[in-house]
Amino acid sequence: MSYNLLKGKKGIIFGALDERSIAWKTALRCHEEGAEIVLSNAPVAMRMGEINKLAEKVGAPVVAADATSMDDLKKLFEEATKHFNGGVDFVLHSIGMSLNVRKGKGYTELDYGFNQKTLDISAMSLHRVLRTAWDMDAINEWGSVVALTYIAAQRVFPDYSEMADAKALLESVARSFGYHYGTRKKVRINTISQSPTATTAGSGVKGFDGFIDYADKMSPIGNATGEQCADYCVSLFSDLTRMVTMQNLFHDGGFSFMGVTPLVIEKMGK
Repeated sequence: MSYNLLKGKKGIIFGALDERSIAWKTALRCHEEGAEIVLSNAPVAMRMGEINKLAEKVGAPVVAADATSMDDLKKLFEEATKHFNGGVDFVLHSIGMSLNVRKGKGYTELDYGFNQKTLDISAMSLHRVLRTAWDMDAINEWGSVVALTYIAAQRVFPDYSEMADAKALLESVARSFGYHYGTRKKVRINTISQSPTATTAGSGVKGFDGFIDYADKMSPIGNATGEQCADYCVSLFSDLTRMVTMQNLFHDGGFSFMGVTPLVIEKMGK
């Protein structure tokens, strides 16, 4: 069901790889709610994924951009503002990649060269996106920026490894830039801490399927799906949440505030 929450709004969505991506689902929902969109992903991700299929569905141009490249980001915002004939109202940052996890290196044996790239791709890319938009004055007054994060930024999940550090840095960037952009143009910046979701990227974490089941049993109303996260993103892009900024918003069925549940105790007892 559409409520026209984003009618007349224009936004950039980073990170739609395939139909399992939260960014993909969010693009579909934004389109349903009346928004115009520009899609972007890294060139290598575009070759691996199916973003052009999504572009056809939502009538959006696709602009390749490495989010760690200031030149690429400048070109992206130039093309987006030209396409929209004006500024951007919302941005979704759904970017994350761990080289150490991909290479099977545990947290106590990190390759620091890989680690630097992980932090740049997964966290400082948000700063680069915001800095580019700031310098170009590309986000409209009362705009909204959302970045996707995970509770491993606050709690230890051993197999999530260095991505936990990256998410903690990502959340810090959102808060710090949220202050500056809020005072300058009333642009709000938030992070969504989503339930473990069966995306292509998430499924690469060791033991992920088992953890989805555990989180579901720990959450009073169950895990939030990717589609539900897309709905939440829409609400944060809309004018209904104009006074919400610099927040890390848990969208996890209550998991973040649970200690233990009878379902988990019963399963452990077996």
